[in-house]
Amino acid sequence: MAIFLLLLFSFTTLSIPASSQLDEFTYTGFNDPNTNISLNGVAQIDKNGILQLTNETSRLLGHAFYSSPIHFKNSTNGTVSSFSTSFVFLIHPEYPKLGGHGLAFAIAPNKELNSALPRQYLGLFNSSDGGNFSNHIFAVEFDTVQDLEFGDINDNHVGIDINSLESKKSAAAAYFNDGLVKMDLNLKCSKPIMAWIEYDSITNVVNVTLSPSNSKPKAPVLSLQVDLSPIFEESMYVGFSASTGLLASSHYVLGWSFRLNGEAKSLDLDALPSLPGIKKKHTGLIVSISVMAVVFVLTLILIGVYLIRKVKNAEVIESWELEIVPHRYKYQELKKATRGFKESELLGLGGFGRVYKGTLPNTKTVVAVKRISHESKQGVREFVSEISTIGRLRHRNLVQLLGWCRRGSDLLLVYDYMPNGSLEKFLFDEPKCVLSWGQRFRIIKGVASGLIYLHEGYEQIVIHRDVKASNVLLDGEMNGRLGDFGLAKLYDHGSNPGTTRVVGTLGYLAPELPRTGRATTSSDVFAFGTLLLEVACGRRPVESKAEPEELVLVDYVWNKWKEGRIFDVVDERMKRDFDENEVVMILKLGLMCLSNEQLARPSMRQVVSYLEGEVEIPKVVRAPWACRGEVGFEDYLHSYASSSFEKTSSYSMLGTGDVDRSFPSISTSPLTLLHGAR
Repeated sequence: MAIFLLLLFSFTTLSIPASSQLDEFTYTGFNDPNTNISLNGVAQIDKNGILQLTNETSRLLGHAFYSSPIHFKNSTNGTVSSFSTSFVFLIHPEYPKLGGHGLAFAIAPNKELNSALPRQYLGLFNSSDGGNFSNHIFAVEFDTVQDLEFGDINDNHVGIDINSLESKKSAAAAYFNDGLVKMDLNLKCSKPIMAWIEYDSITNVVNVTLSPSNSKPKAPVLSLQVDLSPIFEESMYVGFSASTGLLASSHYVLGWSFRLNGEAKSLDLDALPSLPGIKKKHTGLIVSISVMAVVFVLTLILIGVYLIRKVKNAEVIESWELEIVPHRYKYQELKKATRGFKESELLGLGGFGRVYKGTLPNTKTVVAVKRISHESKQGVREFVSEISTIGRLRHRNLVQLLGWCRRGSDLLLVYDYMPNGSLEKFLFDEPKCVLSWGQRFRIIKGVASGLIYLHEGYEQIVIHRDVKASNVLLDGEMNGRLGDFGLAKLYDHGSNPGTTRVVGTLGYLAPELPRTGRATTSSDVFAFGTLLLEVACGRRPVESKAEPEELVLVDYVWNKWKEGRIFDVVDERMKRDFDENEVVMILKLGLMCLSNEQLARPSMRQVVSYLEGEVEIPKVVRAPWACRGEVGFEDYLHSYASSSFEKTSSYSMLGTGDVDRSFPSISTSPLTLLHGAR
């Protein structure tokens, strides 16, 4: 009986494939039908047995994890086991020198990582969970894009990450030769690269080693002393994650071995599958002949390319371009300033194209370069409008246009760089810091000052036509500057504006525009009124996910005003730390500017007078949708002087007899529906 049991145990042990062992496995290719690999995203195993994590498509992610959990942690004493892994990866970028974004070896509590995003997050994290201790993720990234958000050292580095893509330690990709001389290694070379990652639980040291060949270097390229016991749970999953962004790379894993409490089996590059078209061995004769042929062909190609590019890059200047005032930059100068319009220099995307950060090579001036996209509806006409308009404007609260460039269909504008980005980011995009009331009030005054200059201070009247939070940029001292003049219209003082097509952004369009087609200074005032309410309330003009009574911002503010609870609308992120007098003035001014009737709106000069305290704002507030000549008292509310507000009460703002209850509720008025359609 004992002999039978022994034989049965031996047979059972021998029948278990190597890949099913929970503490050790080796793959020299992944085409075995019993491969214990779990895939999601776009990850796949091709017919050659190569594990492909991503392809050359933008904004994708791929995961490949060993299907069975690995028991890393001793449940009794909480100690973590040592581990070792070796794998061969290959990154083939869509464009030879531009990777996007990279891959990572990861140890995670689950193999799906459902909330992870592509692009700079490498399929491991998202925009909100970076740095959370609850992630329990250890990773070694092989990154081919420099993301300043995470403090990346360059666009070709290795980093050790714990719960975040802000690496605990990183190093430029390299390896040490036999003489311990450090040699550079290009992760984007489209050639197999061997990697070793080892953790010693006694010394608490993680080592990362790279090599372009089978031979393991004597020294690692990256080492970090860290105790992984707080990071690891008892059971974890091991595998790979990769992602692409605007630029894409195909990320491959050719072979992989892993072992707990020991050294992972070594891999032989010659025994691994190869990508079609990539040869592992060449005889000296073939190499020599190939090199000679390639050199000859390349010489002919380079001569042809040089001649073609010389003609193509010639910047043909048309007659109308000579009349434009600002400086005209050379295309190659701006291309060099933005590092070839590299994705890592991208500041933002908009309906009119992309904006890049750049450093002018001669003066080292930091600038913002707006590159109008080929798909944009804004063409040469709007481009010329922006140049001819803003190029001659000079005001401290307008974004200064420094110059421009045109080469064929490439249209570029060069502006002062605004380091703090747009106001919209601080109001709606969960910023790292919340704007104080003092900063908000100063921004409002700055934009108002810029608008009065456009309406009255220039040789012609300039109607901006696109005043909104995303077009208010903040300089290094958080001063507001109005930018983006691509929709601006000019007409002479004393003349009437002509009709034009209706353009702008929903929620900022004055109600008379669709009817008359005439953009005026009053329509800019209407948009400024929306901006005032946005800044004070921290809400968009139309909140699609809000309750019906809070859907339209102006209705929401007006209803709270009627109820005597006006401070309920103020951005709660300021935690009631604001000047009540100024808040009341801004909200009243916003409602005045948002009047449906043009003549009832103040001019920008009146607005500035109110903001500067030169003139006291009227105490009577009309409903924005009220029309002149109507006698419905519910369209009017009298507010007490701001000093009369009781800070411990519900801030009642109604005087006795101010509301005639015989009139229907304003919230059900057809004119309110008109506001909701903005």
